[in-house]
Amino acid sequence: MNHPNPPPQNPNQEEPSPPKFEWDFHVSAVISSPATGQHISDTLGVIEVNSSGTLFATGGIARKIRIYNINSLPPITTHATACRTYICTPAKLSSLKWKPGSAGKTMGSADYDGVVTEYDLETQMPVFERDEHSGRRVWSMDYSNHLGSVVGASGSDDGTMQMWDPRHESGKCVAAVQFGGPVCCVEFSSFNGTLLAVGCADTRAYVYDVRKMAEPVAVFDGHKKTVSYTRFLDDRTVMTSGTDGCLKMWDTEDQSLIRTYKGHTNQRRFVGLSVWRNQGLIGCGSESNQVFVYDKRWGEPIWVHEFEPEGGTRSEHRFVSSICWSQVGDDECTLVGGGSDGVVKIFSGKRKQLTSDV
Repeated sequence: MNHPNPPPQNPNQEEPSPPKFEWDFHVSAVISSPATGQHISDTLGVIEVNSSGTLFATGGIARKIRIYNINSLPPITTHATACRTYICTPAKLSSLKWKPGSAGKTMGSADYDGVVTEYDLETQMPVFERDEHSGRRVWSMDYSNHLGSVVGASGSDDGTMQMWDPRHESGKCVAAVQFGGPVCCVEFSSFNGTLLAVGCADTRAYVYDVRKMAEPVAVFDGHKKTVSYTRFLDDRTVMTSGTDGCLKMWDTEDQSLIRTYKGHTNQRRFVGLSVWRNQGLIGCGSESNQVFVYDKRWGEPIWVHEFEPEGGTRSEHRFVSSICWSQVGDDECTLVGGGSDGVVKIFSGKRKQLTSDV
């Protein structure tokens, strides 16, 4: 798995033209706390939008899963007013996922104590718990619903990626891979449930076929620091984010680097990464406390938004810590971002009308 040489460039990739600004974005809602920016306990570590694009969940240092309605938020509100329901958790949260096949009634979570827990959102009670990462922080978890059978995966500071069966009471381990350092991200392909992407502190990302886990089917070696996020953009393309301050797009079939994206600041924190697969837009946070949107066709951002509160002053301690696209829509889109000060912003985007020269 050691690849000392630079990753091959895709020979069929054309030199990109300057980015086109084809989308209009605006802030549609802001959710904040009365004491915004005063407590580190406000930091949001994860935002997750459900498959229908109607609800989103947040989690983080405050040890709460909060659920919100996307479409019924006033322009300016507080968490206490906007939150539809919340669940108190025993540990700080690093990852959330809506469980497939549960009709939106079950939420999976991973926490700083190394535990994966599923919660019934109606009763607000835990219904499944898995503690198999030696008490080390679980950074990421995800589900696959390939052929109707739900399987979970989790990655941890213990250096393992584990796949498990949530139908078993304690989550029977069905496969595990040991890496040389912390595993920061796991994601199943929504296009092909047999592929699993893993991002690691060893500066590499890996793609496995879950039917034969002995060796990865692809290794992406191009980041200079930790790979903190992996996201499938389509059935053969993976986005990675690293703390070297760049995003990279890879071809899973020939393992070539397609494009590198730069503009945001990311040197040591988790700042979020999400892709809107319908139109190939990529969203990420930044340690400069800004939201960045890239189009997969160009390496420069097409939209940047300051996350500072209205009338507030820039703080070097604030940063955008989580982000998630709704996967609904074609010419209109929704992006949800969260900050280290607990502020949540909902952005609405619309494709610009094409104009022709007269």
